[in-house]
Amino acid sequence: MSTVAPSNGFTHAPDLPALGLRPLHPSDLPQIERLDERAFGPGRFARTAYRLREGVGPDFALSFVAHVGTLLVGSNIMTPVKCGKPTRELVDVMLLGPLTVEPAFQSRGIGEALAARSLDAARVAGQKLVLLVGDEPYYARLGFKRAPYGRLVLPGPVDPARVLVCELAPGAFEGVAGVVLKTT
Repeated sequence: MSTVAPSNGFTHAPDLPALGLRPLHPSDLPQIERLDERAFGPGRFARTAYRLREGVGPDFALSFVAHVGTLLVGSNIMTPVKCGKPTRELVDVMLLGPLTVEPAFQSRGIGEALAARSLDAARVAGQKLVLLVGDEPYYARLGFKRAPYGRLVLPGPVDPARVLVCELAPGAFEGVAGVVLKTT
């Protein structure tokens, strides 16, 4: 797995000329919570990725929101996690998501633009590896690949085919294996 994620932004421009992307601000969090509720429902709290984010603040420099005018229509949160085996030094990894777009604004490139912006910001900040739980066909165009079965263990049930990684630096995933833990 030595293919590095493209750094040329998203693969196509969002289909909204008035769309603006900006870094996440703490005052956005209540709106994002309501957006996540509309998009994912109450079952989102039982998901494994939510367990990793629970009680851990987002990295505001790597997380972004999308606006059309004054309306928040999308968000992507990047959360620091650790990965590895107890007998080795743990590796810093960024967890991408939730990537959420207001249902009425979906399929217009907003989610891809948000994820690409976060990946570019993470690369500039010196991050080397990003993890997510999601659909490989969607995220592959951003440089994500399926993690080999059993190589990463998440805290809770997860479909192994949905555990994806994106190398922001060549070879960043080499030798990385073990449990994914939330930071403290």
